[in-house]
Amino acid sequence: MNLSGKVKSFLDSPKGRQMMDRGRQEMSKPENQRKIRNLMNKVKKGR
Repeated sequence: MNLSGKVKSFLDSPKGRQMMDRGRQEMSKPENQRKIRNLMNKVKKGR
């Protein structure tokens, strides 16, 4: 099985769904959205 197949299998598992739900909860927080935007800006400036 290739890497993308393994990732898909994991995300379809109960543990994978749990991690996705946790990620959605964390990304709904304004302070985490701000951190991601700041990181994206740093990456764009580095090009």
